Amino acid sequence: MNVPALAVTPQSAEFYRQPPQNIEAEQALLGAILVNNEAFYRVSDFLEPVHFYEPVHRQVYELIAQIIRQNKIANPVTLKSFLPADLAIGELNPAQYLARLAAEATTIINAEDYGRSIYDLALRRALIGIGEDVVNIAFDAPIDMPPKAQIEDAERRLFALAETGRNDGGFQSFEDALKAAIDMASAAYQRDGHLSGISTGLDDLDRQMGGLQPSDLIVLAGRPAMGKTSLVTNIAFNIAKAYRGEVQPDGSTKSVNGGIVGFFSLEMSAEQLATRIVAEQSGVSSSHIRRGSLDERQFAKVVEASREMARIPLYIDQTGGISIAQLTARARRLKRQRGLDLLIIDYLQLLQGSGKGQANRVQEITEITTGLKALAKELAVPVIALSQLSRQVEAREDKRPQLADLRESGSIEQDADVVMFVYRDEYYLKGKMPKEGTEEFFKWQAEMEQVAGVAEVIIGKQRHGPTGTVPLQFEAEITRFSNLAKRDHLPESYE
Repeated sequence: MNVPALAVTPQSAEFYRQPPQNIEAEQALLGAILVNNEAFYRVSDFLEPVHFYEPVHRQVYELIAQIIRQNKIANPVTLKSFLPADLAIGELNPAQYLARLAAEATTIINAEDYGRSIYDLALRRALIGIGEDVVNIAFDAPIDMPPKAQIEDAERRLFALAETGRNDGGFQSFEDALKAAIDMASAAYQRDGHLSGISTGLDDLDRQMGGLQPSDLIVLAGRPAMGKTSLVTNIAFNIAKAYRGEVQPDGSTKSVNGGIVGFFSLEMSAEQLATRIVAEQSGVSSSHIRRGSLDERQFAKVVEASREMARIPLYIDQTGGISIAQLTARARRLKRQRGLDLLIIDYLQLLQGSGKGQANRVQEITEITTGLKALAKELAVPVIALSQLSRQVEAREDKRPQLADLRESGSIEQDADVVMFVYRDEYYLKGKMPKEGTEEFFKWQAEMEQVAGVAEVIIGKQRHGPTGTVPLQFEAEITRFSNLAKRDHLPESYE
């Protein structure tokens, strides 16, 4: 039986496209390095052997790198003995091919341009590979890989590809380092509060922490009803409201004040969170807003606050029970699409791990905290994760939280750069009200006057600064935290 030959028509030929490549650029770069080894140092920070399309060129570049890093000269003479003598490169043997590369070499000045061209083409080939994998896996997916997992894997690979090849490694002169330090100081001087990090909008907290530092994992913990979510929504709004960005020469936008905030609300819906923030900013109780029991003046305040909120870069994801892998993928996507300067998770114990090979919840929490710290470093933004405290706090006479009170505290305490606790003495004292008219009642009343409307943020751990307690004003009716007016700084009263 004769099988007819397949006819290749112009229409079918387009399916056999060659991957993007530039053999001439690879030859020109290798030739330049063989003539002058200084050319290697212009590309070695970002160009790897795997970026070359031609296998022989990969082998030659790898040999060049090994020889130069041993402080030896790489040229056609020193290289030829490391290549198989029977290796045929077209009609040339290895020695002849290396000599041809050196003879036709261009100037060293163009080396970095050729290297960048080779690297960019390698990126495009990697993109094609990811695309082909996405298609092939979608056609024939493994049983244990749902579509969401494939999407997350594709996003992870794309983000990793986008973040590779940055030419920011190696030694730099002290002059460059000094310029970077002055630039940081200048940015801090121009930023609200003159801080190296992002201002929370709460002056005493900023002074204690220096603002929220990039790449830090900040754990904010407390017992229920202490105001964890209220504090973090206050901070989120303050930062988003203060946002000011400047367009850079490369077309990207850089935050020069405030920041773009991503908020994972795993417990409350986006509507509930928005209601809270409207109450905080308008000064109208959230219970009145929910019931609609507003007078004309209050309604006008709510409308004005809503208009202001609509313009701020605060993005909320209200999906409950997501995994650390899903959260990571969504955070990367937000950073690439809209920008990101602060990430908030409310709260940590509602996240899920990968579910693979974990014997208990402690191991799962360890995976989650490790993942959040890695995400903070990867995205170069502060990450604030809220956390519950164990009930052992309630059994003590002094109910101020300590590091040991963190649930599954080992990994949380270890991975976090900063651990803060929210504590309100007023909440506990209110439940101890004695019988009116007694001596104990008047003593209790005097204590209540001292702690009414006062919250404490206890910094139990801080890698870059001191620990201590920061007092804040707390208005329970509208769940708003603000700077506490110092009694010794108040104007003298006249009676």
